[in-house]
Amino acid sequence: MTRESVVIQTIVQIADNLVDDYDLIDVLTVLVQRCTETIGVDAAGVMLATPGGDLQFIASSSESMRVLELFQIQAAEGPCVDCVRSGTPIVNRALTEDDTRWPRFSPRAMTQGFRAVHCLPMRLRGTTIGALNLFRTHEGPLGSDDIVVAQGLADVATIAILQHQTSLSAGLLNSQLTNALNSRVIIEQAKGMIRQALSCEMSEAFDLLRTFSRDHNEKLTGVATRVVEGELTPDELRVRPRPRH
Repeated sequence: MTRESVVIQTIVQIADNLVDDYDLIDVLTVLVQRCTETIGVDAAGVMLATPGGDLQFIASSSESMRVLELFQIQAAEGPCVDCVRSGTPIVNRALTEDDTRWPRFSPRAMTQGFRAVHCLPMRLRGTTIGALNLFRTHEGPLGSDDIVVAQGLADVATIAILQHQTSLSAGLLNSQLTNALNSRVIIEQAKGMIRQALSCEMSEAFDLLRTFSRDHNEKLTGVATRVVEGELTPDELRVRPRPRH
């Protein structure tokens, strides 16, 4: 499948979430998955700002990315934090540069194997609701075409989120974000159960959840819930559907 086809498919998937059973986790999981598939990056994640201005980690493409996003929030330091606060992109930033801008974040990111970072604001008409964060395990500039594609996908997701939010009160907005965070907790519980049952890494557990979700066209949170409730076993996650002829 060409990159253009994947981008179109991504837009359609995000739009589909606006029709029925809107799920913030699913919208942003699609976004980070497609970024790693279509752009020259090794990991992607999303932070969103709450109505009160606090930052919350919502979605990631890998376990190492999840750890790094949470570290930035706890340390209140890092490119993703700066991107959300300023509403401006941070691109082609080498973590190995001798810089005091992120004295705690940069060493932590490099221990996770990353060498360069690119952060794009999720913004519409002056309102920044979060950031799409892209990491690479090697230095070197991200191509201008890749940046355009990534920003375009981030913009589509932003429009989808804001369009859905226009019909909600402030109380419901907070409730929706709380539900998204609760979904993250369920996903983490499922990953832990899979890791224990299969003696695998957390990243492998997440890959199993994500692959099963895509193979069966089921929401990621729904798959995780079934695992936590014992309806779906970790071994069953390993079974791939037979290709249709």
